[in-house]
Amino acid sequence: MTQDELERAVRESLAQQVAAPRPLAADPAGAAIRRARRTQRKRTMTGLAMAAVATVVVSAGVVQLGDVTRRPAQPPTVVLGDPSNQARPEPLPSDAGTVDGRAAAPDAKADVLVGGAILSAGGERVALAGVGPAERAQWLPENAGWLVIGAPSPAGRTLWAVSRDGTPRVLLDGAEAITVASNGRQVAWRDGDEIATAGLVRSELIAPVRTPAPAGAAPVGFVGDSVLVRLDPDHPGHALWSPATAPLKAGSDRSTLNVYGALPDGRLVGQVLDKASGRPCLGLIDPSRSLAPLQTACDPTFSRDGLGAVSPDGRWLLVNGEAGALLVDLAQLGVARPSGSEGPLTALPAGPPLTGAVAWNPVDEAAYIDESGSLVRLTAERVQAGSAGVPAALPGVDASNRPVVVTGSVGGT
Repeated sequence: MTQDELERAVRESLAQQVAAPRPLAADPAGAAIRRARRTQRKRTMTGLAMAAVATVVVSAGVVQLGDVTRRPAQPPTVVLGDPSNQARPEPLPSDAGTVDGRAAAPDAKADVLVGGAILSAGGERVALAGVGPAERAQWLPENAGWLVIGAPSPAGRTLWAVSRDGTPRVLLDGAEAITVASNGRQVAWRDGDEIATAGLVRSELIAPVRTPAPAGAAPVGFVGDSVLVRLDPDHPGHALWSPATAPLKAGSDRSTLNVYGALPDGRLVGQVLDKASGRPCLGLIDPSRSLAPLQTACDPTFSRDGLGAVSPDGRWLLVNGEAGALLVDLAQLGVARPSGSEGPLTALPAGPPLTGAVAWNPVDEAAYIDESGSLVRLTAERVQAGSAGVPAALPGVDASNRPVVVTGSVGGT
């Protein structure tokens, strides 16, 4: 080997040693990478464990919620005649200042109950299986059907809740007297020597409250959440019973004969006995002052049968006079009389006498049943123009099957 070849071989050997790095005793980068990989694996495992725990907890919660939602709903019930059930947590809502009888028909005509069926103004017929002769009928709230109060019998009165398909359910049986709030959400009745009231929710009577009552006293309507009670059928005088606060007590009212309804401001429209002449007069009554009359009008003379109803807007009163139905403009009653508290009142002939409830629509049209069992419809505008209501015959009417107009609004408001 020549000197040049030897030098070239040494240079190539040294070049190869420089190109190949010597292994380090410690590899910081590799160690850092390995630690990072171990940390990532630990975090991954921890996250998976937490996710597993969360999944178990959520699954258990879902199971529990599923159990709750699958439990059958327990409908509220009321045991009539149970003196131990006296609690009433909250006064149930009612139309402020409303009295049984002030109600609105579902449309411009009227639905009627006749021949064991509801005949709607639109021509539909719904048979009510098992519902006996009726004294009153009105819509249930939320358009859920009808409440029907049976005619008096030796066994007492019955209250049915009837669904829209005509299936009846007995809510009360054997009551001496029954009244329902005009919004269909409260019921009061006479049972033995007590008067009771309860809320009506989903066709169930709930939270009944009872109070001892004098002989002959009977519930006849509602004023807000209070029950309007006639104290004696043979003498004037009413009392308001507030079930949430106190037992029934007779107040100072000894002049109110009948109550027809309420004005939007809460004052009642009723018939009061004039102390001087002994005549029945129309009066505005203050429920906040023990039913004291605020204003009276004694002309014309109204029947003492108590039939009549105030329109929903408080403008009109349809009531029986001596010879037939009369339409009264209540705006006149709210104006001071020249003679003080009393004076003449304009009442227009409106049709044949009323024989039961009056169904007012939300505007100015009323409907009722006359003595022949015909349906009489009228509007305030036409009566003011001199055109009284004209009777229209109903199918299926006879002496044992008297029709009843359906009161109350479809929405239950």
